[in-house]
Amino acid sequence: MTAVTHHAKPIVLSVIGLVVVFGLLYTWRTTRNGAAEPHAFPPMPVSTIRAEPRSVAEELQAVGSLQAVREVLLAPDTSGRVTAINFEAGQTVKEGTVLVQLYDAPEQADRAAATAKADFAQLQLKRSQTLASTGAEPRELLEQRKAEAAQAVAAVQQLDARIQQKTIRAPFSGQIGIRRINPGQYLTAGDAIATLTQLDPLYVNFTLPQQDLPRLTSGATVQVTVDAAPGQVFSAKVSTIEPRIDGETRNIVVQALLPNAERILKSGMYVTTRLTLPATTNAIVLPLTAIQTSASGDSVVLVQEASSEGIGKAVAVPVITGRRLGEEVLVMQGVKSGDTVVTAGQNRLPPGATVKISTEAPSAAAARAAPTVASAASEQ
Repeated sequence: MTAVTHHAKPIVLSVIGLVVVFGLLYTWRTTRNGAAEPHAFPPMPVSTIRAEPRSVAEELQAVGSLQAVREVLLAPDTSGRVTAINFEAGQTVKEGTVLVQLYDAPEQADRAAATAKADFAQLQLKRSQTLASTGAEPRELLEQRKAEAAQAVAAVQQLDARIQQKTIRAPFSGQIGIRRINPGQYLTAGDAIATLTQLDPLYVNFTLPQQDLPRLTSGATVQVTVDAAPGQVFSAKVSTIEPRIDGETRNIVVQALLPNAERILKSGMYVTTRLTLPATTNAIVLPLTAIQTSASGDSVVLVQEASSEGIGKAVAVPVITGRRLGEEVLVMQGVKSGDTVVTAGQNRLPPGATVKISTEAPSAAAARAAPTVASAASEQ
């Protein structure tokens, strides 16, 4: 029993020593924290703007493409050998101009024979009409002469149609594309000869969401810009609004007519369109820098309860934005007239932070405030 007591005394003394040490450490830490005063940071500088309503021109923007009002791939209706090509690639031709001639000598010979038969049939008909009126020839023979004359004329007309198929003419005025045939080449029906495109005017085709349908009217002005003509704005007029909505995209197709007298624009070009609408009054417009975007949506920071020195409280509020206006954006909901909106410096503000409205760049004001904060920390 004496040996056990002898070995237990050092253990008890060690435990008592540890308890005393931890107690002293806890007392010292509590006393130090209680004596320290909380550090007060100065208001953070921010740049702001006062929300004021103004009139904003309404427009609907979309990406579209140009389409020729009339464009066709020239091709023969029948087979034949090319005997003449009467155009050059890129040439502008008028409607009815003979572009390509196919070999038609057999048809021309057949037509000459058919014309001779038709002339003879007409003579026979006139003779029968004279004789039948005197009773020297039966009426049945007169009717037969009429039928023969009509058949002879029809035979000539049929050959005229076949000869016309051997001559390819411009169906409308326009510009010829790249030539795809050569003299002496044998063509079959449907072989490509060249494209013929009317460049003035052009169609502008673009799509808009279905919710914009009530705002569309025929004859509305559409401003068109294209990368191939930088700095130029072309004016078109809405000519057709598709009467049905696309079942997959829920978009509506709009077509405008665009004059192109100088032939600057070409069919197939991509363009940017702006459909002008009546202006919106009392609209709130803010710089893009004022909008904060996150997974929960767009928001802005307002300065509320500002004092005469420009010191107030930063409060984040959700907003609903509309279309962009260059470096600005239309705010539909969330900001009212007279609100003070932070445009720079809001990214480093904690919730409910105290801010000071600055007339200079917030980065410069923060740089001057930084040494003061550092010196105050060094004094602690």
